[in-house]
Amino acid sequence: MRFMIIIKANADSEAGTAPSKELIEAMGRYNEELVKAGVMVAGEGLHPSSKGARVTFSRGKAPAVVDGPFAESKELIAGFWMFQTKSKEEAIEWVKRIPDDPNSSEDWTVEIRQVFETEEFSPEVMSPEEAAREHALRDELARRQSAS
Repeated sequence: MRFMIIIKANADSEAGTAPSKELIEAMGRYNEELVKAGVMVAGEGLHPSSKGARVTFSRGKAPAVVDGPFAESKELIAGFWMFQTKSKEEAIEWVKRIPDDPNSSEDWTVEIRQVFETEEFSPEVMSPEEAAREHALRDELARRQSAS
């Protein structure tokens, strides 16, 4: 099972405040544990929303682009991991081990969301040909990532 582990933004992350040296080191050790355990598929931190944009799609209209920053930092994402685990419970146990920044006074939240797998879609929704194409695209992506 794959899970997206979403680190929600807070005032510090939206202000672009750099993490402490201690947190960077602790996150490095945590990421090493995830990789050694075969759990981490990907993971990145994100710049504040002031460096981003939103594109809204409305029927019959051209896409509308709005530059950041965006209000409600608790609704935004500061970073993410992709985990591969046997269960949601295992993902939760790994998330509980995420290091905290002892120098930050901000609370923060992590959301865990299961990723749909191709096999979960019925043939009425995703034909066998479309599923094969999706698998071929994922295989190509994996080859490209391993080559770089």
